[in-house]
This record gives sequence, structure tokens and C-alpha cells, in this order.
Amino acid sequence: MSKWSQLEEMKPFIQKIWQESGFETPTNIQEKAIPAILEGKDVICESPTGTGKTLAYLLPAIQKLDETKNGIQIVILAPSRELVMQILDEVKKWTKGTNIVSSAFIGGANIKKQVEKLKDKPQIVIGTTGRIVELIKLKKMKMHEVSTVIVDEADQLVSNEHLSNVQSIIKSTLRDRQTLFFSATISEQTEKVAKSLMSDAELIRVQQTLDQENTSHIYFLCEQRDKIDVLRKIMVTEPEKAIAFIKSLEKVEELEAKLTYNHIGVAVLAGEAKKLERQQSLKNFREGKIPLLLTTDVAARGLDIQDVTYVIHFDFPKTTSQYVHRSGRTGRMGKKGVVISIVNAREESFVKKMGHDLGITFTKKDFYKGEIVDAREEKKVISKKTKAKKK
Repeated sequence: MSKWSQLEEMKPFIQKIWQESGFETPTNIQEKAIPAILEGKDVICESPTGTGKTLAYLLPAIQKLDETKNGIQIVILAPSRELVMQILDEVKKWTKGTNIVSSAFIGGANIKKQVEKLKDKPQIVIGTTGRIVELIKLKKMKMHEVSTVIVDEADQLVSNEHLSNVQSIIKSTLRDRQTLFFSATISEQTEKVAKSLMSDAELIRVQQTLDQENTSHIYFLCEQRDKIDVLRKIMVTEPEKAIAFIKSLEKVEELEAKLTYNHIGVAVLAGEAKKLERQQSLKNFREGKIPLLLTTDVAARGLDIQDVTYVIHFDFPKTTSQYVHRSGRTGRMGKKGVVISIVNAREESFVKKMGHDLGITFTKKDFYKGEIVDAREEKKVISKKTKAKKK
């Protein structure tokens, strides 16, 4: 049994699944947020993706749930279909062997089938904001017994696209409900909006740090037009499971076409892709059937993907926070990870500044005879055989 005292007070099935999951101690966000949530406080929590944020709200919510009541008690809101399904998987895992019923409700799905699911009387509902509002307006989703509303990836859900729906959902519940806002980043605007919907909210922040022992940071210098070819060479040479971050959807589509043409297996996670295509892409990548996932920062928000061996900055991040958030997806749980930046001459100066600001060492690399080598070492070899530089 874990020595975490908070766990010992939880329901036996939660303790059992914690043990079966191989967890020893809580993460920072779990240690800080769970006691506050169990006390009934409204909380706003900032913690990066991959730090155990979902369990930080899920375990206390399940602990407080009354299994003898059939009505909806917990509503979890998320910005994307992928995140809704990821949360549902976690809910199913942590309520296994109980009578607790959970269901997901997402836009784009057949609404008649979703109304049928409500006949199962789920106590936990996870959904996208538009579909939840639609079901409330149809008077199919009853909110009067909801005791907890959780807004995941809150920074996205307080944007103009979702805010009115979030406000409508929260206001459809009784005043004494508990409201929890969680996000990888909490801006001043998000904090302000959240507090307007909460009662005496407590703000909890956990900063992500890069694991220096398990993660190495390297970069390739090339012309902007050659970046795609460098990415192709990296995929031919090294990664088993890599996520490449690109700044725009248009660029994602261009990379997908060119890499596919060069026989590189690519999955795409981007807002414009059809829902089923995105779902299949993510599934294939998670299962290791495809080695490379192309995404933007927005599309990847909140998604927790295990065993990522490489994070590739195709477009170099603008801030240290962005670098840390992206890079933190590899080198987790004691496993080795590599962060690769593909930069042009202008971006190389940003690499040096980033290294100074974060206290990390970037090693410049190049290709030689189908292998990744230190750029300095390669120059010594190539001075004798200059034509060997190209693969």
C-alpha cells in the first residue's frame, strides 16, 4: 500500500486500482489539489499535460460520488472528442467493479443514440460543451442533482467559441455545486472568468520542469526549405514513437503529403481533420502502428500519450514555457527521451538563449552515413570525404 495518507481514506476500490496501477506516491498536482477538492472547495488548477491532472480531479470526485443515486452527479467538460474519450477511459478504469455508470456525449455523434445512453442513468457524464448544452435544452439531460462540474483544458473552454456554453452548463446546476477548473496553462483571463463562475476559488499552480537525467536535447541546423528532408532523415534513422510540433494546420497538411510520398508512416492530429480520421490516427499512433504524429500545440492540448521516445520541434517554440510543455511529453516515468529541434540560422540563436534560460545543454547534430553524429565529429570526418555529407 502507498504511504500516501490521503489514499488510505478513500474507497477500497480506488485504493485497489491505485495499487494495481503501480503508483507509489501522488504527483505534485494530486498532492495539492485532492485535499482541497475533498474539502469541497472550488479550485482552479494549473499543471502541465502528463503530470497526473486528470486523476487530481477524478479521484476526489469519484470518492464523493453517492453510488446509491442514479442521477448525473459529475459533469466533466473537455474541448475535443479525443480528450473526452481519453477521460472516459480513465473514468471506466477507476470505477471498474462498481455500479457507477459513465457515458460520453460528443458533437457530431448521432444525438438519438446519445439520448438512449441517458436512459442508463449515468452518474458521470463527460462531453463537449455544444452537445451537453443541446441535451440540456432538449430536456434530456437533467442537471438538478449535479454536485461537481469539472472544466478540463479550461484555457480553451473559456475562449469565445466555448465560453457561453460553459457558463450555460454551470448555471443550469444548483448553486451549491462544486466547480473545478483545470488546465495546462491558466491565463489571467481564464482565472478571471473561472472566478466569476465559482465561490471563493483556491488557485493551485504546479510548474513543470524538464527531467535532465532522462532527457537529452539536440538540434539540427539547416535551411528553412530543407526542414522536411531533415525530419524525413530523422524518422529513417531513429525514432520509434515521435511527436512533431508544427505551428500551423496548413504546414501539417504539407508535411503529411510530403512524408507520405517518401514512405514515412504519419498520423495527423489537427482540428480540420474529420473526427473519425483523427480518432483512427491517434489510435494507430498510441498502438505503435505509426511512428510519427504531426500536430499543433492546440490540437495536442490535454492528450496524454504514453512512451513517446522523441519530441521534435519542427517549428521552434517561441517561449520557454512552450518548449517545456512540448518537451515534457518524453523522458517520463524514468524512461529515456530525446528532444530534437530542427532550426534555421535565425532560430539557432533562440536555441542558445533557450538553453541559457532553462539551464539545459543543446548538442548540435548532423547526419553521416545514415547515422546521427555530433556535428563537430562529422566535420572532422567529412574534411577528408566531403561528398559523404549527403545521405
